[in-house]
Amino acid sequence: MSRIGKQPVVIPQGVQFNLDGRTLVCKGPKGTSKLPLAEGISAKVETGKVLLERGNEEKQVRAMHGTTRALVQNMVEGVTKGYSKSLEIVGVGYRATLKGKIIVLNVGFANQIEVAIPDGVTVTCPDQTHVNVTGIDKALVGQVAADIRGARKPEPYKGKGVRYANEVVRRKAGKAAAAGAAGAKK
Repeated sequence: MSRIGKQPVVIPQGVQFNLDGRTLVCKGPKGTSKLPLAEGISAKVETGKVLLERGNEEKQVRAMHGTTRALVQNMVEGVTKGYSKSLEIVGVGYRATLKGKIIVLNVGFANQIEVAIPDGVTVTCPDQTHVNVTGIDKALVGQVAADIRGARKPEPYKGKGVRYANEVVRRKAGKAAAAGAAGAKK
């Protein structure tokens, strides 16, 4: 039996769960989130908790038992607290601007890079070198942040690029000193 999957998901005050066919619907103060249940997984909504059970012992169903429970827990946290990722842009002339539902990045290329912002995610730019991504869906917030970071990943020599706020970029030494190289030729 899955150690994670058999644990009930506690429903906090202000959150409602409904089972709509094979879809679990979670409503909370920040919004509504839906999760289609995997094949072989069933859910029971009881007072104050959600229980997930599997129908058989096939490998795929066993694997999805704990995963589905973790996704339900993420739904609860998303509709109560929400999720956020912060990015910072490092480099001379590198900046981000918002134009409606598109974030425009100037990160050292000849053209500007435009990243579309999907529904359910809010992107803000407190200044030109910082970007905040927030929403109730953990996977969607992470994917949008990864798309923005993917426009120009931090490079290891000068550290320029788009990085997460808490990311540590491992730096490499550049070329050997010119005097050492010239001395080796003599």
